[in-house]
Formats: sequence, C-alpha cells, structure tokens
Amino acid sequence: MTGFAAPSFGYAPLRTGPGGTETCRVAIVGGGPVGLTMALDLARQGIGCILLDEEDSVSVGSRAICYAKRTLEIWDRLGVGGRMLAKGVTWRLGKVFHGDHQRYSFDLLPDSGHQFPAFINLQQYYAELYLVEAARQQPLIELRWKHRVSDVIPGNDNVRLTVTTPDGDYTLLADHVLAADGARSTIRRKLGLDFKGQVFEDRFLIADVKMKADFPVERWFWFDPPFHSGGSALLHSQPDDVWRIDLQLGWQADPEAERQPEHVIPRLQAMLGKDTKFELEWVSIYTFQCRRLERFRHGRVIFIGDSAHQVSPFGARGANSGVQDADNLAWKLAHVLRDEAPDALLDTYDSERSAAADENILNSTRSTDFISPKGTTAKALRDAVLDLAAEYPFARRLVNSGRLSLPSSYRDTPLSTPDRDTFEAGPPPGAPAIDAPLGGGVWLLGQCSDGFTLLAFGPESGLGADLPPALPERIALRRLPADGVAAQRYGAVPGSAYLLRPDQYVAARWHRPSSQDISMAYDRALAWSA
Repeated sequence: MTGFAAPSFGYAPLRTGPGGTETCRVAIVGGGPVGLTMALDLARQGIGCILLDEEDSVSVGSRAICYAKRTLEIWDRLGVGGRMLAKGVTWRLGKVFHGDHQRYSFDLLPDSGHQFPAFINLQQYYAELYLVEAARQQPLIELRWKHRVSDVIPGNDNVRLTVTTPDGDYTLLADHVLAADGARSTIRRKLGLDFKGQVFEDRFLIADVKMKADFPVERWFWFDPPFHSGGSALLHSQPDDVWRIDLQLGWQADPEAERQPEHVIPRLQAMLGKDTKFELEWVSIYTFQCRRLERFRHGRVIFIGDSAHQVSPFGARGANSGVQDADNLAWKLAHVLRDEAPDALLDTYDSERSAAADENILNSTRSTDFISPKGTTAKALRDAVLDLAAEYPFARRLVNSGRLSLPSSYRDTPLSTPDRDTFEAGPPPGAPAIDAPLGGGVWLLGQCSDGFTLLAFGPESGLGADLPPALPERIALRRLPADGVAAQRYGAVPGSAYLLRPDQYVAARWHRPSSQDISMAYDRALAWSA
C-alpha cells in the first residue's frame, strides 16, 4: 500500500507454556471490526474477554469502506465514533447513470439535526486500528495476536479451544466462544457447519487507486457505461486520496488473470482517462454470495459477522450488519453472565439477527438480480426502468444499484411489549431509537446508559414518584422536554415514555405508563416472561 503503514501489534507470549490450560468466561475468535466491537461492548458491560487472532496487524487492503449512521452511533457509544467520523469521508448524495447519461440522484439523509451522517467512507484498516487502540485502553480486554485457533470442541459446561502459537499449542477453556473469524471461519468448519443460500455466477473487480481527482464526494453507479460496455461500475471516495472502483467482469473472467496489473490498469484507464496518473493500492476479485448459517447460536458457540452470514458488497451490508450483530449480542450475554437474565435471552440473538440477515440477503439478492439481469428480457426490463427513472420518481424506487444499509427492526421479537397506545410518530417496539439534538451539543443517544434507559417526556409524567424503589437502579431515567425535536421524532406528549434496551432498541412505549407497565416490559425484554 502506498499511503498507510500497517502496524505490528506484536505476538503475545504464552502464559502457561506449551501444553498448558487456561480458562476464561468469553473468548472472541477474530480481531476484525466485528470481533473488536464485540470486545469493547462487553467491556462496557463489565465483562472481560480474551480476543484471539492469527495475525498481528490490521487487514490488508481497504476492504469494507462504507459505514452507516447506525454503526457510527454504536461506535460512538464505545468511544470511537468521533475518531471514525473525523478521519472518514462524509457523503450523503448518490447518482445513478445509464450509459453516459445521469438518470437521477438521491439524498440519504435529507433532514438535518443528526449527530452522524448517513455514511462515511473509511478504509477498514483505519477502522480496525482505532478499535484496537480503544481496546488496549480497556483492562477487561486481553488481545492475543498470533494466536490461531486450530480446533474447537464444544461441551456442556465450556468450549475447549486448541490455540496454536509460535511457541506451541495450549488449551483455552471458555464459558462462551464468539466466532468472529470471517467468511472462511475455522470455528464454523471445525463444527461441520455450512452456509445455505445462493452464489451468483458473476465476478467483479474491486480496485483501490491513489490519485488526485476532482470527482465530488458522492456515490456514482453506472449501468452499461461507455468505458465498460455491458457491465456496471461504481466509484467511491476514501481518505488519503484513495478511490474505490468496482467493475463487473462476468462469470467467464479468470480471477487470477484479472487481478494482475496488466489487466487492471487498462480497465481503469478506460474509465479515468489514459492521462490520469494513479497508483494501485489494492486489487481483488469477488463473487456475489447471499448465504447464511441456519442457526447463529450453537450452544456455547455463537457466530457473528461474516462467519454467520455473507452478502454482496453493494449496499454496504457486510461490516455494518456484523457490527450490529455485536451490538445485539453483547448486552444479552452480559446479562446472562451476571445472572440477570435466563439463558433463553441468548436464543433471541439468533432469532433477531437471523431475521436481520434474511432482510439483508433479500435486499442483496434483489440488487444482484438488477445489476446482473439474466437473459435479454430481464435486461430490457431493467433498462426500461432506468430510462423511466430519469423523469418519473416512481421508477426510481425500482432501481436497485445496492439498497444501502439501514438498521433492521425486530418486528416479531418476543422481547418487545406491543403498543396499547396510539403514536402519531416515533420508533415502534422492536425498532432502533432515533437520535435527536437536545441543545448545547448534547445528543439523545449519548444520554442513554449502557443498561436499560427510560425516556420520560415532560415534567407532567410523574414517573419519579410512581416508580418502585428498585427500578431506578435497574433502569436509568432520562427526562426530556415534551416539545422540541426529540418529542416530535418520538411522537411524545407530556407523560409519554419509551423503554430502551441497552442496544438502544425500543422495548416498549406508552403515553402514561404505570410502574407495573414498566416492570413487566423490563422483565419481558430480558426474556423472563417472553
């Protein structure tokens, strides 16, 4: 790479010597963005972990680059969101082209009053570096680089990991193992598990180039552009004058040949112009895949991120959904380990995030079918939609160049208390909370605790006197004015209240709840009565 010096984190020597045995409550396998997010979130919940990774540096190449607003909000709660935002390239506008004509543009965050933008672009190696540096500041996190898991044996009381290091093997007995070891997961393979889903017969070139360019900071997507006839193309800006380019190659393309500079450079020159000076930073060939494990939880082994599910890169659903996996699981595991919730709470990770994976796979499959239509009829229909989109807004909703990542709502989760009151606006139970400015640079989500939070709107709610004595210790009470942006976004009137889970999802909402309402919703959100 021409603009980034990958650090070496250093090998963590054995504590017990070869052949020894250690124990821990939680072992995380994989030191990418998902595993590191998981470790930081557990530490915020007061749970220690050992993170194992076979390498001792960040990933090679920019890999995942698009991080959505929800992911930034999660990282902000973990102390790294501001740093990601400061380094990343902020964007909100996308443009869609057909041939050499722009068909339309779209704005991903048309309204104001949000702490974080719709998306930033940031190379994965920066994201990993910032997460590692944050993890190093947490005494509850032990990072073990050059520790490769070579075998896994699940048991009733723990999981036995064989860990291979430069000094030899040792055994790690973990109460729970969280597999964040990616699409080629060793844990998944050792347990004899496989993905179910679809592999699409198409190949794409992904190239990161370093160049000075005057392209605007926008997402540009071409269908059948003149510089790459018959295929599609994508252009994105990254920090340090690095640009991401994706080119559709077709199923017959030879992956080994196509990643060689003598093939890549002419394709890029056709797009950028022969006189444009650029350097190749990273090149890869990928195939669209929309697959997942049938179950994400297997006893004391739980899969998160790419080890659990895979989607095509268009739409930025891979890393974002993996970070949201960690956000969903961390608080549940922490409550179970602290004996504050039954083991059944962990099963809701599987049900909630499996549904989210299915939603991502559906959107990813639809985008793949639109980008790579099979047959002349499908292509003619797609091209007609693109032509109509230039003039008619209804047709733009049918164009799918990669529906961009949005947080999933858990509509059918047993952890939510159904509405009994009518709300004109606001996130319903099972949906993520909405951020809002509170004045003076203070943001609503930043006022939520690491545990459960009750948002009480207006001084007339009377909630303080109505709550049972134990409730303030279990639930953080945050009073908000019954007017202003927050009340508007939540459809609140004086006396309204929202109970938020630790992952800032809505567990319940009311216009004037009793203490019994709140207690019952709290128990339900912890699977005591679900």
